[in-house]
Amino acid sequence: MTFDDWHTWGGSKNNTLLIAGPCSAESPGQLTQVASHLYGMGIGIMRAGVWKPRTRPNSFEGKGVEALKWLQGLKQQIPIKIATEVATPQHAEAALAHQVDVLWLGARTTVNPFLVQEIANALQGADLPVLIKNPINPDLALWQGAIERMYNSGKKKVAAVHRGFSTYQKSKFRNIPSWQIAIELKSNFPSLPLICDPSHIAGKRQMILEVSQKALDLGYDGLMIEAHPQPGEALSDADQQVGLEALSQIIGQLRFAKKHSNDVVFISQLEQLREKIDQIDQELIEVLSIRKQLIEKIGDYKKENNVTVFQLERWNEILQSRTIWGKDKSLAGEFIQELYKTIHDESIRIQTGIMNKENENKKE
Repeated sequence: MTFDDWHTWGGSKNNTLLIAGPCSAESPGQLTQVASHLYGMGIGIMRAGVWKPRTRPNSFEGKGVEALKWLQGLKQQIPIKIATEVATPQHAEAALAHQVDVLWLGARTTVNPFLVQEIANALQGADLPVLIKNPINPDLALWQGAIERMYNSGKKKVAAVHRGFSTYQKSKFRNIPSWQIAIELKSNFPSLPLICDPSHIAGKRQMILEVSQKALDLGYDGLMIEAHPQPGEALSDADQQVGLEALSQIIGQLRFAKKHSNDVVFISQLEQLREKIDQIDQELIEVLSIRKQLIEKIGDYKKENNVTVFQLERWNEILQSRTIWGKDKSLAGEFIQELYKTIHDESIRIQTGIMNKENENKKE
């Protein structure tokens, strides 16, 4: 799949697609104040939620069509594009009728393939960008499926928005980023623009700069940041919205790195380092292959002596000792633990296969 370059529809500031605005459209005055500030900053797209799919009832759920009228009128005053979320085909049709420029599908919509398809059908023939937020749970296939459904309906102005994933784990984030999932999505669809929503990942305005910089350092194409004239008084998600001046400060502090360089010396030195990494990776794979052979021998030995595959004491010993070894080499403990969990899972798979091999032969 080949997607349209976001520069053709998104504008650019520091070669980055920037979208900002309030979580919810609350009043004409609020929208005018935000739009004026964004326009002065050179940000070409204002986000504003019209329908808010709240987790629980009796929360502010948006102004609906009334807010669409405000946004339509705003465009006649300030030359800025409007982006809003749609969660049903009826939302999509209403947004089109009120000349909304950019639409996005939220995390609660992306999880439902039937709903995504209905919205895609409702948008057929409409030439406007559609942004697809990741599903609530870390399910790459669901995210890809929503993007593919929109693309197959004739949409090439599509972008992915990474807003993090819900988890029961304790975390400093409202939604854990799991950056590797978004990176894998980009690897699968190289031409797909990738936008980070630091507001939903962070959940706290104090962390917006940190998350935004991380996304830019990873080569994301853009940012979608929630901003409000009085964030403390916002009717929804007050904690994760920044003030307008704070937004200007955040953008001013960000480091916008180039994705590529034409400097001959830089390219030459980079290639030399990459060649060394390639050699080390080859050695790593050879060592893992030798380790696998030992795992197989252990599996055979356990089978001969009728001993269980999983040995808790040995696993705890491996986890503790390797973490210490890693720290001695300035490797993060969390990284070492995740690495050895993956290695251990593969060891369990191999030895379980050895244990079950005789039973499979008997069945045959």
